Amino acid sequence: MPGRRLEGVFAPIATLFDDDGELDLAAYAANIEWYCQSPLDGIVIMGSNGEFASLSDDEKLRLIEAGVSATNGRKLVLAGTGSESTRGTIRMTRAAAELGVDYALVVTPHYYRPRYDRAAFVKHYQSVAEASPIPVLVYIMTAYTGVDLPSATVAELSRHPNIIGVKDSAGNAVKFAEMVAMSEPEFSVLAGSANFLYAALCLGAAGGILALADIAPRECVEVRELFLAGEHERARAAQFNLLAPNAAVTTQFGIGGLKAALGMVGLATSDPRLPMLPATDAERAEIQRILERAGILARV
Repeated sequence: MPGRRLEGVFAPIATLFDDDGELDLAAYAANIEWYCQSPLDGIVIMGSNGEFASLSDDEKLRLIEAGVSATNGRKLVLAGTGSESTRGTIRMTRAAAELGVDYALVVTPHYYRPRYDRAAFVKHYQSVAEASPIPVLVYIMTAYTGVDLPSATVAELSRHPNIIGVKDSAGNAVKFAEMVAMSEPEFSVLAGSANFLYAALCLGAAGGILALADIAPRECVEVRELFLAGEHERARAAQFNLLAPNAAVTTQFGIGGLKAALGMVGLATSDPRLPMLPATDAERAEIQRILERAGILARV
């Protein structure tokens, strides 16, 4: 079993579809090969950028099987296994473990969020952790779910031996510091976006799960390496250079923008699954300009 402390930079890789809207597992595996040749510490199958909410359970299992096979032990593999029910989450987490996934990334249930309180979330995550053969990470993605677990709740969850970390995508520095300070020493607090990676590392983050790492893995890893080496001025400069590219493939143009950027760096890509739309020609031109200005395309 992997250790309790999870450290490094991870890419939440995109799910690819063919012209008929079915999974394109060959192209998916080809992209994973590229990630395995990169300095990333691992990949995340079916994060938000993997369009997990648009996939059937059968498709999720096929993606996990293909991803674990393509990685072939060269990188750590995390998989998004969360669903709206505790029962469903346990079922998917166990299936992912059987297929060879190293860690489960479990998004907060949210559909009935007005009825969920601290006790409900604690019971959910502890139940999943008790039933899971692999370590569990809490995934807080408030922008999509509307759920923001308080720092005290995260700290409480950190005391369970099989809940080993949290990915928080909000970028709230105060909350991030609280989670690090209040949680167990070996609990891994991970930045959920490249736009605050350096700041998160300064506050004690163990690393990050970063959409930008899908197209710029070396640049994202470089921020952490410079930080660890004590090269803070260079790390800050590297961080500043990632701000516009990160926005382009997240908040500004979304998954359609990310998938457009994949093609620009030479990776296989596809349209998102409807109802999400692909980037327009004007958006693609702007994304290319941003990536060129940041020097990302020059390093491909």
